[in-house]
Amino acid sequence: MDRYKSGAEELLERIEGNDIIIGILGLGYVGLPLAVTFARAGVQVIGFEKNAEKAQMVNRGQNYIADVDDSELSECVEIGRLGATTDFSRLAEVDAAIVCVPSPLDKFRKPDISFIEAAGRDIARYIRRGPGVFISLESTTYPTTTEETMLPILEEQGLVLDRDFWLCFSPERVDPGNKSWKTKNTPKVVGALGAEAQRIAMAIYGRAVENLHAVSSPRVAEMVKILENTYRLVNISLVNELALLAGKMGIDFWEVIEAAKTKPYGFQPFYPGPGVGGHCIPLDPFYLEHIARNYDFDLTMIETAGRINTIMPHRMVVKIIFSLNKQEKSIKGSRILFLGVAYKADIGDERESPALEIINEVYRKGGLVDYHDPYLPTIATAEGIELESVELNEEVLAGYDCVVITTNHRSFDGRWIAEHAKLVVDLRNVVPAGINDHVYRL
Repeated sequence: MDRYKSGAEELLERIEGNDIIIGILGLGYVGLPLAVTFARAGVQVIGFEKNAEKAQMVNRGQNYIADVDDSELSECVEIGRLGATTDFSRLAEVDAAIVCVPSPLDKFRKPDISFIEAAGRDIARYIRRGPGVFISLESTTYPTTTEETMLPILEEQGLVLDRDFWLCFSPERVDPGNKSWKTKNTPKVVGALGAEAQRIAMAIYGRAVENLHAVSSPRVAEMVKILENTYRLVNISLVNELALLAGKMGIDFWEVIEAAKTKPYGFQPFYPGPGVGGHCIPLDPFYLEHIARNYDFDLTMIETAGRINTIMPHRMVVKIIFSLNKQEKSIKGSRILFLGVAYKADIGDERESPALEIINEVYRKGGLVDYHDPYLPTIATAEGIELESVELNEEVLAGYDCVVITTNHRSFDGRWIAEHAKLVVDLRNVVPAGINDHVYRL
């Protein structure tokens, strides 16, 4: 007679035989690429999405995430390997539930994990009772969230760890616009609660991701994500502060960076700009500060880096005012065109973009603002300013008192911009060096 198989062994056998259904909660910039990656690896995927329009678009094979290939999404839908639903009761069908929901800050700049908590409650309410379900959290959050928030939510519904479910944290590593590193080939960190859960986590993610790195616990994996992004924040804040000083000293800081890059060891280049945008880098320090307070620990360096980043947009407005004054103009009543609103080059994503904050402040000071961004046809700032992207040509450039380059899209020709604009404030080193008579650089 065959020996009794545990739920974990049964699930591992089904993973090996590719006889599983994976549910992905949240079909945004993390969830949809992950769903397509699993589906293309031959795994059956159900996407769970609160936004009915997004779910309908997925089911029509219509893509809305730039990092997802249109044909790959439509193919996965056509062959029936990927579908989306707003009916979270269908979580009863899945063998694995992966949470990829937003984790923003609230209006007081404190972590808002309400989406994570809601996902946990949905999972606890609907997953099947029986063989056991694997649950993984990918949303960026502070260390201990998996163990101290997600785990209690599941247990409150009577679910038992290592019998009814196995729990893991595996941080998303999505770099919007990166053509080389995608979900499949970006190494993935996996930290589960217990050895059994870790085996299942490695087996499931191994179906779709080429390289996995196991760590000893969810809180280690959570700290990995915070470290990666805080490392970038601290270094970007450093070069931003030094760039401001170099400007006062008449030193081209971009030239300094190029020279420093010639050192073959001990230096990695970071580049100044009007501030840091996106979901992760501007927010992670606040996640870390939140949990550090619980341990009565002062994160002096990280708090300072966060403050530097926070005030960069204001300092860029001061630079715009200074540049206009040099032309004997006031910011009030001046026509100002912003080139690029996305938080990084060549993507259509304006989340936490410093350009939006700069536009807000210029508008408050009486500037007449417009923008052009080939990836963002419309924008709305936090203060309710709604704008449409204007056409960009020689006549348009010449019609503004000041042109501010806030994003370094590859389509922006710095020499051409400088040739036709009356005044340029270049915050991204787009205009070639040597054009200085009416160009002011960060």
